[in-house]
Amino acid sequence: MVPHLTTALSGPLLELEKRFLDQATEIERWMRAQWQDHLPPFYGSTDLRNSGFKLAPVDLNLFPGGFNNLNDAFMPLCVQAAQAAIERMCPDARELLLIPENHTRNQFYLQNVAKLVSVLELTGLDVRIGSLLPEINAPTTLELANGSSLTLEPLERRGGRIGLAGFEPCAVLLNNDLSGGVPPILKGLDDQWLIPPLHAGWHARRKSVHAAAYDRVAREFAELIGIDPWRINPEFGVCGQINFQERTGEECLADQVDGLLRRIRDKYREYGITETPFVVVKADAGTYGMGVMTVRDASEVRGLNRRQRNKMSVVKEGLEVHEVIIQEGVHTFETVDDAVAEPVVYMIDHYVVGGFYRVHTERARDENLNAPGMHFKPLAFETCCSLPDCRQGPDAAPNRFYAYGVVARLALLAASVEIEETAPAEAELVA
Repeated sequence: MVPHLTTALSGPLLELEKRFLDQATEIERWMRAQWQDHLPPFYGSTDLRNSGFKLAPVDLNLFPGGFNNLNDAFMPLCVQAAQAAIERMCPDARELLLIPENHTRNQFYLQNVAKLVSVLELTGLDVRIGSLLPEINAPTTLELANGSSLTLEPLERRGGRIGLAGFEPCAVLLNNDLSGGVPPILKGLDDQWLIPPLHAGWHARRKSVHAAAYDRVAREFAELIGIDPWRINPEFGVCGQINFQERTGEECLADQVDGLLRRIRDKYREYGITETPFVVVKADAGTYGMGVMTVRDASEVRGLNRRQRNKMSVVKEGLEVHEVIIQEGVHTFETVDDAVAEPVVYMIDHYVVGGFYRVHTERARDENLNAPGMHFKPLAFETCCSLPDCRQGPDAAPNRFYAYGVVARLALLAASVEIEETAPAEAELVA
């Protein structure tokens, strides 16, 4: 079932969902043309927020780590989509090397890797796992809490290729976001598909660049179906010279927050929205919900206390934060078991393959839910996101999930554009 939408402002959302339904044929035709021009990432996931008056993506992950949270009913969709991606990339591929994060003690992440391996093996690939951990110097089997197991093996570099002992794959799939930088063993590879490309890692990628690409995609799509792009697009600003520990750049941040809040208030007045506007200040690179702060007034970012500065100054792998994106906050009015929730949509190639809800019992509807204490509801998406039913209302399960799938695919398309436009020059690739 669709989780409860706890807002009296569901009218605008129903109108938006109905617009998606009424123009589904035109939308799918437009999407098909876009994928002719842009190579989709191998996989991705996007966090959506549903405020009743706005349905928008707030994060796009190119190294998704939650395949274990998908309903097993989605396995056929995952396998078919992975098959399409592999056929596009390397049609005669037989062997694939998967390089995961170094989270050997995180059972949930390891279960994600195991689920991903099972999907890839069902496409007809021989899949093995290569570890970047220096202590993995021989095949090492990890037993998982759900009864499955993984074998990690040491990586070997041979010329311009990477593999394992007796294993030379056609393609290398990263499930490691490279927050700590690119390991030397991965630099300068040739004659081998590396997916996603190295510059998609957080050492180089910026959320603001993705947001700018999404802004263009959303505007074109909004014109296609005749809606205000703001309905599907969070506004944003950037502050690129900040040091939270030394307390420099605070005025830049406060000015950006103030300007963005003014623009949001104008939109709220236009649509008769009585909610309190807010923005989310995030590290411009990084993931795992680190370096995130909800702000309702510019004064809140002036004179941050030590705890707040420490929280914002460092993200995953100890990466220092000197650039932040200020993103329009989108309330989430969806609840699961009376707890605040947000949908997370998973995609392989350009197909939506499933989704689940991130749920947090201790967070409010204007706060970041990707935080300690969250849990997932893998059974919430009881139908896939690609089969709308025009005989039912816009808020019926297949139709609301179709709306989720449309917006998620727009975010994935923006990621494709982002990857294309940020690709390094040929000389940099071999450096």
